[in-house]
Amino acid sequence: MLNIIYQDEHLVAVNKPAGWLVHRSWLDRHETVFVMQTLRDQIGQHVFPVHRLDRPTSGVLLMALSSDVARLLSEQFEQREMNKTYHAVVRGYLEGEAVIDYALTPELDKIADKFADPDKAPQTAVSHYRSLATVEMPVAVGKYQTARYSLVELKPETGRKHQLRRHMSHLRHPIIGDTKHGDLRQNRAMAQHFSCSGLMLHASELCLEHPVTGEPLCLQAGLDDRWQRMMSHFGWQSYLPHLERVEFPESCVHDNQNDVSVNS
Repeated sequence: MLNIIYQDEHLVAVNKPAGWLVHRSWLDRHETVFVMQTLRDQIGQHVFPVHRLDRPTSGVLLMALSSDVARLLSEQFEQREMNKTYHAVVRGYLEGEAVIDYALTPELDKIADKFADPDKAPQTAVSHYRSLATVEMPVAVGKYQTARYSLVELKPETGRKHQLRRHMSHLRHPIIGDTKHGDLRQNRAMAQHFSCSGLMLHASELCLEHPVTGEPLCLQAGLDDRWQRMMSHFGWQSYLPHLERVEFPESCVHDNQNDVSVNS
């Protein structure tokens, strides 16, 4: 069963497990576990997606319980009226806070986007980051005798494909576990020495105006076992106290976290 973090007669939000696809896709014909179908069966009614998370990303995933509400929520996303907060573990020491205003060339999938214009101009992309903690561990990675990591808070203004991952890579502080834009040696070291594999990017909070009542609504997703182990290893237990620990049922543990999602 999925961890439902909010539900009323109009909306439902879950804490999406890392490694899960949001819905069926012909690009992943061999997959059998999807958030939409699992949630539909769990609550006994149809759900309507209004945004997506990359397959390896965990955290807040909001869905509507009717097509009308889905349309209203989609408009909020398109008009950037929702505030999204992510947390990530990145390579190296990243300190302070800043705005990343770095346009991104559209990433095209060889199959899904085979008819798209390969020469499309870069799109405006803006993200905010704030460093929360740093650590240096006695683990040799490549030519270095120690490994440095930072815990960062990320707030995207725009919603480009893989935006946060590409922006952090642009800063030369790629997100740990990113198989496409990251540092493969650091990814292996994290898995080998700290028993933590997969993309260390978590959609922690989504704040919006309820599309029916107009009331402010802030949805938060707790941290899974991967994140808890990492926070313990790095001595970061006192950070992110508002994100409670979540233990997913065994049926929600998905080992396949290949980075094949087409959405951010």
